Amino acid sequence: MGDNYKKEGKFSYLESGKGRPIIILHGLMGNLSNFDGVFDHFSGKGYQVLMPELPIYSMPLLQTNVKNLAKFIREFTQFKKLEDYILLGNSLGGHIALYYAKHYPNSVSGIVLTGSSGLYENSMGESYPKRGDYEYVKKKAQDVFYNPEIATKEIIDDVYESINDRNKLIRTLSIAKSAIRHNMSNDLPTMEMPAGLIWGKNDTVTPPEVAKEFHKLLPNSSLFWIEKCGHAPMMEHPDTFNQYLEDWLIKEKL
Repeated sequence: MGDNYKKEGKFSYLESGKGRPIIILHGLMGNLSNFDGVFDHFSGKGYQVLMPELPIYSMPLLQTNVKNLAKFIREFTQFKKLEDYILLGNSLGGHIALYYAKHYPNSVSGIVLTGSSGLYENSMGESYPKRGDYEYVKKKAQDVFYNPEIATKEIIDDVYESINDRNKLIRTLSIAKSAIRHNMSNDLPTMEMPAGLIWGKNDTVTPPEVAKEFHKLLPNSSLFWIEKCGHAPMMEHPDTFNQYLEDWLIKEKL
């Protein structure tokens, strides 16, 4: 993170580069480092890249939902005096991007979704693992990726810690329920801004059928597939992800 990490008021975020802003939104179990490749690549390509930390585990429990996370991003964009920006989100981050774009369409010039919730997703399972079951958590973390080695010990430990922290577990469940309530299927046909869909062909959390449904419902969408890739293409195949994103930005003149 280094010199790019900033903490101002209630906002903690990474920022680098100059140009049209790209705001990156991480997932529920994700963190800023998941987008290192995207951040480094596009901050050197004429874009102002920003990655705010979402207050998933610090918001009041009753406010921990997709709606209020989108509101937090609205406050962030106003704090930074941003306009005409691109939203890029993985998993829950994609869902927040969609909800945000629905409510503030005049501020969003384009959205990029990768493994996004908003229509359908598989969670950790029908019930969350018993606290303390490290091997179960390890297997679930590995299943997120096509290549299980992407699930490093650090990633597994982070998920394990979240599940064994009662405060984080309660908020994780609250967000998961909120994501189901805020299904976007009826809203997508009204969202006219360009949408780039970059999807892992082997995603088991938001399977390929989900990407096809997004592509069908969003009126101005482009769909890119990445082979041998799971739920987080920007982590498993960062170079391919960046190339597809760059191609899409050029095509849409963004």
